[in-house]
Amino acid sequence: MVNKVILRGVNNHKQMSKILVVGGAGYIGSHVTKVFKDAGHTPVVFDNLSSGLRENLFEDLEFIEGDVLNTEAVKKALVGVDAVAYLAAFKAAGESMENPGKYATNNICGAISLLNAMSDVGVKKIIFSSSATVYGDPEYLPLDEKHPTGPANFYGHTKIEIEELLKWYDKLKGIKYATLRYFNAVGYDPDGVVKGLEQNPANLVPILMEAIMGQRDKVGIFGTDYDTPDGTCIRDYVHVNDLAGAHLKSLNYLEDNNSFTINLGSNSGISVKEMIDKAKEISGVDFKVEEQDRRPGDPARSLADSSLAKELLGWEAKFSDIDTIIKTTLDAYKANS
Repeated sequence: MVNKVILRGVNNHKQMSKILVVGGAGYIGSHVTKVFKDAGHTPVVFDNLSSGLRENLFEDLEFIEGDVLNTEAVKKALVGVDAVAYLAAFKAAGESMENPGKYATNNICGAISLLNAMSDVGVKKIIFSSSATVYGDPEYLPLDEKHPTGPANFYGHTKIEIEELLKWYDKLKGIKYATLRYFNAVGYDPDGVVKGLEQNPANLVPILMEAIMGQRDKVGIFGTDYDTPDGTCIRDYVHVNDLAGAHLKSLNYLEDNNSFTINLGSNSGISVKEMIDKAKEISGVDFKVEEQDRRPGDPARSLADSSLAKELLGWEAKFSDIDTIIKTTLDAYKANS
């Protein structure tokens, strides 16, 4: 059973803020927008709709169609804004290795454009969507924020570059930041309000949904001989609603505290086989599964240590159990069928 989402009580700060959600029509961005809205803030969505969806927009909220690379357009959008949530990055790791220029331009140059606009207008707070890919191959588990960074793909490199930019703009321009290093984002809005599906997803859970919905004839398991209990890779999956809640808590924290960097994960792992079995159980669909060779670079395990997020923000993953992940995602796919 999925718990009803109640996030209004999370924000106990007196001041309501106007927040520019850059990338707010995307998968995670739309959930972040909803959480800000439900807490009484005024989110404004800024998105070029290259991957974001109009169906993820809220009729009662302002939407500005624009590109983060257009600094003047960003400056206009920032007028009267108190803080920024920055979620407008390309994120396909494989594509980033084939087309690094595309990722450097959009992710790194986009961040520079945004930070310059914020500096010019005088907006002093930003919440940045980073990624656990900054750590590269784990040297130890669980991964904490002290783990060395060394991304194995160019996408992860762009995240590290942006993190470094944030440190400099904090030091030189007084722009405080919250860097949120997401682990594997999954799930959908338990209220069923946000349900626009990701475009061309390459992650396990959406692939399982496509098999359930009859959109693909089989699901591949890349390696069944890992040193794990069932032989398949284990990953730390964090529900998108938990990620969104962390943005709200980060906004509150930055009001009276310094910049920070935290991991956002469930602190527990789910194997590929466990996720497949649970998807079959909840959906009642016995789709075909095919064992395949390992993919190069896939570690056996990746687990987060999110204790710093709990210490600083009082944040914990509340929706990231396997049943809620599968149920909310399946509900979104059925709503789109």
